[in-house]
Amino acid sequence: MAKAFASQGDMTEKTISFTEVGDGLYAFTAEGDPNSGVIIGDDSVMIVEAQATPRLAQKVIDCVRGVTDKPISHVVLTHYHAVRVLGASAFGADQIIMSDTARAMVAERGQEDWDSEFERFPRLFEGHESIPGLTWPTTTFSDSMTVYLGNRRVDIRQIGRAHTAGDTVIHVPDQNVMFTGDIVEYHSACYCGDGHYTDWGSTLDRIKAYDLDAIAPGRGDALIGSDMVNAAIENTRDFVDSTYAPVKRVVARGGTLKEAWDAVRAACDPKFSDYAIYEHCLPFNVARAYDEARGIDTPRVWTAERDKEMWAALQG
Repeated sequence: MAKAFASQGDMTEKTISFTEVGDGLYAFTAEGDPNSGVIIGDDSVMIVEAQATPRLAQKVIDCVRGVTDKPISHVVLTHYHAVRVLGASAFGADQIIMSDTARAMVAERGQEDWDSEFERFPRLFEGHESIPGLTWPTTTFSDSMTVYLGNRRVDIRQIGRAHTAGDTVIHVPDQNVMFTGDIVEYHSACYCGDGHYTDWGSTLDRIKAYDLDAIAPGRGDALIGSDMVNAAIENTRDFVDSTYAPVKRVVARGGTLKEAWDAVRAACDPKFSDYAIYEHCLPFNVARAYDEARGIDTPRVWTAERDKEMWAALQG
C-alpha cells in the first residue's frame, strides 16, 4: 500500500500575519498556507483570493475589520483552484471577478479539483460543510479590466500562463503593488500540477517589468521593497526551471515517470526541501512536467482517483 500524501498528515495550525504592503493594501499570510489580499478604496474594499471555505474566509474578514469598517464590494479570484475560491460566499460582495479562462476551468474541472484537493489536503478545508457549492463569478474579463474603488484604480490583468492557464494579477498603480496569486511564491513550493512550465518564465518577466515596490504573493510572506520582490521572482523562476529541466531530459531519452521523479528529487531536494508544501507539490509537479515535456499542452484534470494512481506509480 502506498504511503499517504505528505499533505494528508499536515495538521499543524499556521500563524496568521496581516501585513501592510502599501497605503490601504494588506497581505493576509499564514506560513505557506494560501494567502489573501486586501485593497481598501474610498468607499469599499476589494478582496483578492477567497480561501477554501467560508469559515476560513472569516479569518480574513476579521483582519479587515481591524483596519476598516467599509463594506466589501469586490472579490477577485486569480484562478480556479478550490483552496482559493470556495470561501467567496462569506464576503457578501457585489461582484466576484475571474478571467474568462478561469471561469471556463471552473466549468471544465472545478468539481474534480474540489474533490481532489479536499482529499489530499484536508486541513485547508476547515469548515468545509459551510461551502454552498462551486464559486461562479458574476463578472468575467478577457485580457484586462479596471475597477475604481472611488478614486483608487485597480487594474486586473492576464499577463500569461503560469500556475494555470487562467492566471490573473491585480495591480494598484498608486502604490505600485501587485497581488500575483500563485505565479510568485516566497519560500514556498510552487504547485505546478495544472501549470505551464515553458510559459512561466515569460510571465515572471512581465511581472518583473513593472519594477514593483511590493508584492503580495500566493504563498509565503509579503514582499516589500524591490530587492525582496526581485529575489522572490528569481527564486520562483529557479524552482520552476529546476523542476522542469531534469524531467525534459528524462523524456528526451524515453525515460519513465519514476525516473523523472528521481531526477527532480536529485535536482530540487538540496535547494527546496525546507519550503512549505514542498513534499505535497512534488508528485503533482513531476507528473505535469512529464506530460508537458511529452507535448501535452493542456493539463489533464486531476481527480481523487488519478491522484492515487499517480502516487502509487511514483512509490513503485
